[in-house]
Amino acid sequence: MNPRKVPFWLRWLVPVVLVITWLGIAGVGGPTFGRLDEVSSNDQASFLPAGAEATEAGDWQAKFRDSEEIPAVVILENGAAFTPAQLGEAAKLKADIEALKLGSAVVGPIPSEDGKAVQYIVPISSTDEIRDVVKELRDVVQPGAPDGMKAFVTGPAGLTADLVNAFGGIDGILLLVALGAVFVILLLVYRSVVLPLAVLFTSVFALCAAILLVFGMAKAGWIQLNGQSQGILSILVIGAATDYALLFVARFREALTHTNNRTQAVLTAWKASFEPILASGATVIIALLCLLFSDLNSNKALGPVAAAGILCSLFAALTLLPALMALLGRAAFWPFRPKLLPDDEREPEIVTGLEGQKGLWRATGRLVSKRPRVVWVASVLLLLVAATGVLQLKANGVPQTDVILAKSDAVDGQEALARHFDAGSGSPAVVVASQGAAQQVLDKVKTANGVGDAYLLADGNVPITGAPGTPSEPAVRDGRVLINATLDSAADSIEAENAVKELRSSVREVDSEALVGGVTATALDTNTTAQRDLVVIIPIVLVVILFILMLLLRSVVAPVLLVLSVVLSYGAAMGVSAWVFNGFFGFSGADATVPLFGFVFLVALGVDYNIFLMSRVREESLKHGTRPGILRGLGVTGGVITSAGVVLAATFAALGVIPIMFLVQLAFIVAFGVLLDTVLVRSLLVPALAYDIGGRIWWPNKLARESSADSAGSPAEEEAPVGR
Repeated sequence: MNPRKVPFWLRWLVPVVLVITWLGIAGVGGPTFGRLDEVSSNDQASFLPAGAEATEAGDWQAKFRDSEEIPAVVILENGAAFTPAQLGEAAKLKADIEALKLGSAVVGPIPSEDGKAVQYIVPISSTDEIRDVVKELRDVVQPGAPDGMKAFVTGPAGLTADLVNAFGGIDGILLLVALGAVFVILLLVYRSVVLPLAVLFTSVFALCAAILLVFGMAKAGWIQLNGQSQGILSILVIGAATDYALLFVARFREALTHTNNRTQAVLTAWKASFEPILASGATVIIALLCLLFSDLNSNKALGPVAAAGILCSLFAALTLLPALMALLGRAAFWPFRPKLLPDDEREPEIVTGLEGQKGLWRATGRLVSKRPRVVWVASVLLLLVAATGVLQLKANGVPQTDVILAKSDAVDGQEALARHFDAGSGSPAVVVASQGAAQQVLDKVKTANGVGDAYLLADGNVPITGAPGTPSEPAVRDGRVLINATLDSAADSIEAENAVKELRSSVREVDSEALVGGVTATALDTNTTAQRDLVVIIPIVLVVILFILMLLLRSVVAPVLLVLSVVLSYGAAMGVSAWVFNGFFGFSGADATVPLFGFVFLVALGVDYNIFLMSRVREESLKHGTRPGILRGLGVTGGVITSAGVVLAATFAALGVIPIMFLVQLAFIVAFGVLLDTVLVRSLLVPALAYDIGGRIWWPNKLARESSADSAGSPAEEEAPVGR
């Protein structure tokens, strides 16, 4: 088509309007990035389902207190027993803490039995900015500690503040690392400066749109946003938008070898890439929305947050990037601009499928065609061996003190607390009991394994200890009383969770309506719910992906094999990850949600690459037959899909810069899994299996009824004509 015959509105007006529209979206969405903290929460209790026992206990507990407060625990530790003079200095520190007016009355100093430490319980109003308040408390406590003593601020408030600090790099460092990695990879792939910038602009503008959408949903109260989902959103959008852009650019570059008309080349590339990009995006979006079936509110939140990011990536890749390419044309590839091929080279005669290929992908295609069964059987065996590592995966939750991988004053404080006090001090288990059974429940709590001390609460959160001058009547709300139980083990430990399990069983022997909540119970219920979600959501995701693949490929056999391949790839990735976590990193375990998140991302994103491959294989099979179509599809998509896999792996690996165990583990699982899927599953296993099966892979589509010659098939010969 002659450029002059292309309407002005199509050549210039539409691309310019699209670019200006996206500039406007980025102008509004960019500044919103810094406002996500306004609608973000890292409170673990808020992510539990309403029906969880810890949630019900927390609702009752709220009726017994006058304000929403989070306790901080201040520890002063000495190398020897406190002298009377030092105890006097510690008492003065209490006055300095109270002068901050952080919440209700400060309790302490409470000396330890060994006399080498004292603690203060400092209630902090939860309506305040917890990170700033804890910093203010530390600025008073640590310089004010008597000479020779160590001071720590820990407890729920201290741990929450350090967790928020650890997430602090999400807004800046994470984004810079991810974009930097993508830019370097794109420079190496395209050997051009202009094109990588165009792709990055597409990814960043997609992220701005996603942030605007997510902020609006969170502001309206439709979702609960936290630091984890915020970090995953950035990585997912950059990775997905870049992957879709790579597919479009590959088609655009191919189209430019057939025409000098940049507008026609954009339209050709758009038509060719629209279906696989749409199918890929729809697969990931629907798979992510399956998280809405989760009982954990944190999982429910991630579903629409991540789906919104993929939706924006999809639109950016199908609107903004084509507009940029329509304006830039061949200049986008400078200095290595694609050249127009002679007419006789544009459509080479295809006999074996290896025509026109060279280098790595010709060698791969030749291996697949000569020894297809050996290749796919060896690939399956290798993946099965790797998957055995899943037996070593300890995904039943980790102590909160292990979640933060960076230096943490709160973690150090928890260790000091365990050295001198009942380790659960400051984070007691909370038992809600019927008024009539209060004493029997209290007796059961006191004798339960793992409980150091327990007492009923009077009004004002004052303990009833029986000592002279203490209240004698418990506080009663709607026929219920509250019991605090200090655990022997740290509140975030596995031992404490086991103690809560036994406590729940014990108290129900005398009060069937008794509830056990608190920090430990919240962690326990979170882990239990996460494991239930894994069993429920995985089958739903697989069925959804299978259905989408059947619609795309118009086949039953191919989609089933593709789904089985990505499930096997997921198992192998998790198995290798377990070995790495236990043997190399020395992690104490894994968050209970890691297997589910790893599954959703790896299966959905792994299917992406198979969609890119098999949609092109189907296109080529319609022209040349199944087996030549497989080799040609593998060859022409090999470079772009491998580049996309490397980009996505690099972006997810960037999550590792945030010192949170969950994100570091997810970064490794997805990065390694994507590379495994790209290099082994998509390059060898799927093509070899499809080649071995032949035309039957398209059953019941008419493609399955090919000529007997193609069905029987013959290996592509090395001396097959090239570029005819």
